[in-house]
Amino acid sequence: MKPETVIERASTSGTFDGTAYNVTGEGAALVLIHGVGMNRSVWAPQVAELQAHFRVVSYDMLGHGASRLPAAEPTLAEYAAQLAALLDHLQIGAAHVVGHSMGSLIALEFALRYPERVASVVALNAVYDRTPTQRAAVMQRAASLDTGGIEQPSIDATIARWFDDPVPGHLADVAELVRSLLESVNPEGYARTYRLFASSDRAHVGRLPQLGMPALFMTGECDPNSSPAMSQSMAAAAPNARAEIVANERHMMNVTAPAVVNQRLLHFFSEVK
Repeated sequence: MKPETVIERASTSGTFDGTAYNVTGEGAALVLIHGVGMNRSVWAPQVAELQAHFRVVSYDMLGHGASRLPAAEPTLAEYAAQLAALLDHLQIGAAHVVGHSMGSLIALEFALRYPERVASVVALNAVYDRTPTQRAAVMQRAASLDTGGIEQPSIDATIARWFDDPVPGHLADVAELVRSLLESVNPEGYARTYRLFASSDRAHVGRLPQLGMPALFMTGECDPNSSPAMSQSMAAAAPNARAEIVANERHMMNVTAPAVVNQRLLHFFSEVK
């Protein structure tokens, strides 16, 4: 078999106003926003493929990676403003915006506040209008962070939720990568952001009819906390949206099934005019 040719793409990295970022590739701008406890490196499988089609921007959200802390009591508007300032710095007028989990909340908030800057929006494994039981569980986890950072039992529970318990053998390496990101996260940044994540599942209830640009809501079939029902409800509320469910996948499907996720993203973007 003839080896594939590796093409070097234009790539830059830097920090602006306390936001650490990478830009790779050329073409229409595409922004990737990670979830709580992660950083921009978690998008490596997407950057590797999408850079051939887009100018891909990945960055560390407030309180994560090499970016500055958010306010003590942050709001989704603060995280959306972080992205707006970064796009201004990079001289990007409008972009396709993709978020995962907490990143989806930020992507949707950005799309609602700055619609002229969003060509399309994709919410992966998003949360929306939790049930009382779901809300109580996530609020309990958020409250436990008040006494300190993320501890090993909490990390173990997170890995179990995201990958299953026990972790399937073929996912062991990627689960360890995710574990390493959780273990290295800024404890205060994580706590502030997680508390916002826990309390924001109704932030877009009643607002999604204002989401005029093409929108894709996609989650894993086996993700109990960012459930298929949530994505379907969001897609039903937005005027130009659809929901897609990835069979047999859980919360971290961007790293556990990157080929499937990337193919669906590219298909969606090909339909956006």
